[in-house]
This record gives sequence, structure tokens and C-alpha cells, in this order.
Amino acid sequence: MTTQFPRVVLASSIRFAAVLTAVGCSRLFLRHVLRDWNLSDHIDTGELVMSELVTNAVRSTGVTDPEPKWTDIKTHHVVGVQLRVIDTSLSVEVWDRSPATPVKQAQAEDAESGRGLILVEAMSKRWGIHRPPAGGKIVWAEWDLSEPAKPAKDRPHVPHRVPSIVRAPHGQTRDMATTALVQRVLSDLRSLDSPSWP
Repeated sequence: MTTQFPRVVLASSIRFAAVLTAVGCSRLFLRHVLRDWNLSDHIDTGELVMSELVTNAVRSTGVTDPEPKWTDIKTHHVVGVQLRVIDTSLSVEVWDRSPATPVKQAQAEDAESGRGLILVEAMSKRWGIHRPPAGGKIVWAEWDLSEPAKPAKDRPHVPHRVPSIVRAPHGQTRDMATTALVQRVLSDLRSLDSPSWP
């Protein structure tokens, strides 16, 4: 059996302290990466999906005080964010250390929050939960691209800079987030040989 490799495989990830300001920082990260990949048409949808997934991750495992003190942020308060393209499929993935399955909740029409996964489902082709061997969970959403991404080759790589208030603390949980996100990429690349891959 000859393995067919995808035309385009791109991945970019970052870790944040699991605090509410990680939501805005994750949107900035998404904007930067999608512009670099020449996928600006997907920024609006991506920002909405990213915001909902990161908000859920912070609420699940982070510090929800809008003005946290340094002493509130512990080494286990980490969320990982990853953007991925395989061929013509774009994925937004958010890792947190909790194994608990997020639940879609029906909300009253006038509710101001709680529609996160309902919005994610409406905005994406498909979404789900991946449980990486490293632990925790990755909640992901995926949608189709009309054509493969075309990263700009003439731009120098600029490392992502994270403001200190949302920089993921060093420690075992940060390492677990990094490993889990890489495992997710490997899992999907392996599944390309599977007949069930869409």
C-alpha cells in the first residue's frame, strides 16, 4: 500500500495561562496565523469558534477572576491552543487538563452566555473531543477550505510573543499541553491512511 501524503500540512500552537484574558490573546494568535497562511477569509469564523472553546477551557480549569493576582495563577492553570490545516481542512483545537466532557446546554433566548458549543456546532463542519494519551482533552472544530492554504514564503518567521499576564506557567501541565497538541496532529496524520477519513 502506497501512502498518499497530503498536499499541505500546517500547524501552529501556543500555550496560555488559563485566565480570561487568554480568550482575547487566542484570537490575536488566530488572526496572526491565518494571515500568515493566507486564510484571512476564515478569521471571523475562527475567532468566534476560538473564543468559545478557550472560554470553556478557562472556565473548566482556570482562574475566572477578571483581574487575577499573580499568586492566583498556578502551574496547572494552562490552556493550549492549536491551529491546523491538512489539505483543505482547517481545525481550531483547544486543550485543557480536565477530562470532563463539555456539554451543549440549551439556553433561554435572552441568556447572555452558555451558547458556546451550540455556536461551535453551527459554525463548523464538525466538532468533537479528542482525549490525547498525555491527558486532559482537546475540544476541536473543523471546517473546509475552498483550496489549500498558501503560506507566505517571503515573510520571516516571527516567534509568538505572549504577554506575561497570560504566559503559561512552566511546569508539568504546560508540558502536557504541548505533548497533547502534538499527539493530536500525529493522530490525524495517521488517520489519513484510514478509509474513514473524509
